[in-house]
Amino acid sequence: MTAFSLIMKKNSGACDHSCFMCKNILKEWWEAIDIKIDRINVKKGQKFISEGSEMPGVFFIQKGFVKVHKHWGDREMIVRFTREGEIVGHRAISSENLLSPISATAMQDSVLCFIEINFFRTLLKTNTAFAYELMMFYANELQWSEQKMGSLVHLSVKDRLVVNLLYLISHFGLDEENVLKIELTKTDLAAYIGTTYETVYRTIAELENHKIISFRNKIVKIMNLEKLKGHIANT
Repeated sequence: MTAFSLIMKKNSGACDHSCFMCKNILKEWWEAIDIKIDRINVKKGQKFISEGSEMPGVFFIQKGFVKVHKHWGDREMIVRFTREGEIVGHRAISSENLLSPISATAMQDSVLCFIEINFFRTLLKTNTAFAYELMMFYANELQWSEQKMGSLVHLSVKDRLVVNLLYLISHFGLDEENVLKIELTKTDLAAYIGTTYETVYRTIAELENHKIISFRNKIVKIMNLEKLKGHIANT
């Protein structure tokens, strides 16, 4: 079973070299990358990596927004949200096991660049700056994952929601109207912080009553960022 569990339409357009990989490799490799990569269109809601499937390579998001998720008992857990330029599928990079421990699904229509695993390893071996930055990425992701797992044990649902909202704000940013630059459902947030939809619904309502956030139709607006930050400072 491969990672390509759904039919995806290949895109003949050129790579814009804006992803994490292209920014950190020698530009002399760009021409080879243009030859080797497959640019693939995926529709909103389309799963392009399936948990437990064989991973023949990695993806970089050229356009769009993706959730990385996995089963946790009988529930879905969202591991992270991935934006334009970032890598997906790297958790299966191994000399012994190419089975993916995660699934990945497009949260909006997206364009992906697929890099075959052997060529990707060649890029790592010949581009020390890229190898270093990827190592830093792994370290940062591991640190955040450990913090998230710790929060499941030590923090209340409200505290977890606030901590993760602050992370999403720092990672994706706010627009000029203080709206989070990604769209999320309450179900997404529940799967991201490890709780139920009903609990997230009540917690968001409490924050809305205190005029801290507003949540309407997948749009998260920060009404008072200082109060949001202060909630954690006071816990």
